[in-house]
Amino acid sequence: MADDTKILVPKILVLDAGTTSTRAMVFAADGRVLAVAQRALAQFYPEPGWVEHDAQEIWDATLACAREAVEQAGGAGGIACLGIANQRETVVAWDKATGAPLHRAIVWQDRRTADFCDRLREAGREGEVQGKTGLLLDPYFSATKMRWMLDHVPAVSEAAGAGRLAFGTVESWLVHKLTGGAHLTDATNASRTSLLPLDGASWGPALCDLFGVPAAALPEVTDCAGAFGTTLPELLGHAVPITGLAGDQQAATIGQGCLSPGDTKATFGTGAFVLANMGGRVPFSRHRLLGTVLHQLGGERCYALEGSVFVAGSLIQWLRDSLGLIATAEETAGLAASVPDSGGVMIVPALSGLGAPHWRPEARAAITGLSFASGRAQIVRAALEAMAMQARDLAEAFAADGAAWRRLRIDGGMSANAWMAQDLADMLDLPVERPDFVETTALGAAMLAGLGAGLFPDLPAAARAMRGSLQVFTPARDDAWRAVRLGRWREALARV
Repeated sequence: MADDTKILVPKILVLDAGTTSTRAMVFAADGRVLAVAQRALAQFYPEPGWVEHDAQEIWDATLACAREAVEQAGGAGGIACLGIANQRETVVAWDKATGAPLHRAIVWQDRRTADFCDRLREAGREGEVQGKTGLLLDPYFSATKMRWMLDHVPAVSEAAGAGRLAFGTVESWLVHKLTGGAHLTDATNASRTSLLPLDGASWGPALCDLFGVPAAALPEVTDCAGAFGTTLPELLGHAVPITGLAGDQQAATIGQGCLSPGDTKATFGTGAFVLANMGGRVPFSRHRLLGTVLHQLGGERCYALEGSVFVAGSLIQWLRDSLGLIATAEETAGLAASVPDSGGVMIVPALSGLGAPHWRPEARAAITGLSFASGRAQIVRAALEAMAMQARDLAEAFAADGAAWRRLRIDGGMSANAWMAQDLADMLDLPVERPDFVETTALGAAMLAGLGAGLFPDLPAAARAMRGSLQVFTPARDDAWRAVRLGRWREALARV
């Protein structure tokens, strides 16, 4: 009888733990998708500006998706390796002894620590933090979320006092549950906490002291590809090596093949995130962008310059779920194309503050330019136009930091909207490339996992094997048109 654990065709299982849902996908080593399973995640808003997830639900949904996808793909015996991509900055606290979460996860969008960030900024500490970590003082990042839990959740402070507290971002939580106890994080996720010096191998003691986070509660910092343990056999029916880890935006950058300095991608999902490959040079922004780790392989880091926009696809979700202007996101392209312009309507989508390059957590969204002539189509078009306007602000900041975009590679759920992709090209006056397979976050995690499992000799080889074809959108508007749009956008920004 043949050994049913023999791997006849290399298959890669990816867990893509996002903000609004979690997915499992199985890839063939040539990039074909063999299986997909997805579950929505509940969003909790205990107070204005607060966003939480149930950490146990994240694990339960991820495991259910993994089991479903593995079954679709023919069983765990055919899975060569596993990679994880995750929503970054979101913090989970759990008990090392029991493996039980101690509080709901505090999500990256959460703004509850804005006052703490203000106090540190007023004390003159932002330059120190940015110089070491590449990050600004903002509630977005993980360290202040950890501090809040220690200060406000008795179970967390008690676990810290007893030496049982584990802090981690979502990939760290999943690795712990998958392996039955491992506590590690990859360098990309670690670089989003405000606790990792960009040029340091592990957590910075001075940073831990500044934010009041005990280093003993933090995971080991690892590469993005390698041997990180194996799944408990009973979870999937067979032990699967975990060999790839990366934050979702870094994974998407890799999945887009942005492997050379200057290559730039933008992911339009819940938020919008632009990363430009900076090679081995530690980046420092003078224009309110972020320095971050793009990947770490064999202990060597490649860095990126990043601009993070908090609201992108979530604006369309808000139009659908809260205002009832649309029934599905797919309607937006047709509605936008049904009118010649937005009729002067502009939307500043600061529903959870403004991210880069403004970094104004207190800002609130605005719809300006409304008149009796404004209807559903004009408002929806203005919402899509806001994506290009936010991207334009980022493009100017990247150029000022010496990282001007030559072209922009886009992905994420919103990039499927061809009207928005063309509007981006027109507003940026740049070619915009969209791959046929837009779920590049999962693809990048698969590439890292394949590299860590020895299926590929390096990332360029993984990209050649797994990336597919693409579509190019070229600019079709003139400078005068761009100037009018930009002027209206800046007037609207000034109001918030």
